[in-house]
Amino acid sequence: MGKIAFVFSGQGAQHPGMAKAFYESNANVKALFDAAEQIRPGTLAQCFEGDAETLKQTQNTQPCLYLTDLAAAIALQDAGITPDAVAGFSLGELPALCFAGAFSAEDGFRLVCKRGEYMADSSADASMAAVVKLSDDVVENLCKSFAHIYPVNYNSPGQLVVAGATDELPAFSQKVKEAGGRTIPLKVSGAFHSPYMDAPAAQFAKTLDGFQMENPQIPVYANFTAQPYSNDVKSVLKEQMNHPVRWTPTDLHMADSGIDTFIECGVGSTLQKLIQKIAPEKQAFAVEDPDSLQKVKEALSC
Repeated sequence: MGKIAFVFSGQGAQHPGMAKAFYESNANVKALFDAAEQIRPGTLAQCFEGDAETLKQTQNTQPCLYLTDLAAAIALQDAGITPDAVAGFSLGELPALCFAGAFSAEDGFRLVCKRGEYMADSSADASMAAVVKLSDDVVENLCKSFAHIYPVNYNSPGQLVVAGATDELPAFSQKVKEAGGRTIPLKVSGAFHSPYMDAPAAQFAKTLDGFQMENPQIPVYANFTAQPYSNDVKSVLKEQMNHPVRWTPTDLHMADSGIDTFIECGVGSTLQKLIQKIAPEKQAFAVEDPDSLQKVKEALSC
């Protein structure tokens, strides 16, 4: 086996009950969640028992998903599986940095709570949709004909997410259809990684200045650059919220560095599927509960 990367889930696949099985079976995960509950009372109830609509609200999604992503990574580590590099999709970049030692789990949770609040405050009348079956160039050109539609998440070849004004998305979707593609609305409540996030990004930058950051102990690939963080974590992280997620080049750069096994940590298998499209010659797994963890352990022991 070559090298392993943990990739941390972003928003969109969240669901009630996520990470509950790890909470009930892993003492380290339980300690993580219990500490977070002291910081933000009600988080456990939202994560384990909340309804889908509550979890869709980004001020709730982000704290719950941060913990869920870390829970899977902790369980993998406790099982003897450790990464040579990490990356996270959007929100997932925070648990990735935490896992790599850039800041404590508690500080990361405080940061992600603020991040979710800031982004939620700027998400009115804006949304996101995935565009499939078209090249990035075609989607980028279609966006240019709309005042408030932006290419934001470069997910994989043939899949680029756009963000923008809710009232412009129907006309944009029609243009996509005419070009031979289709749009898929996403389960998020804002136009993330676009200029709509300029104000919350500025707020988050000020918040970051109040936290201590350490150099990551293993490479962390940044959404903003698609390259590993250097010594100045804050300066790169400040650019993440209102700039595109460059996931395709991130995965390719990780593969070029020798990563041959990717394990999605968190919920669902979105990143696993994207990696299978971006680098089909590599192994990709997803861990969200003890059953999926066991399958990965068995696969990696072969």
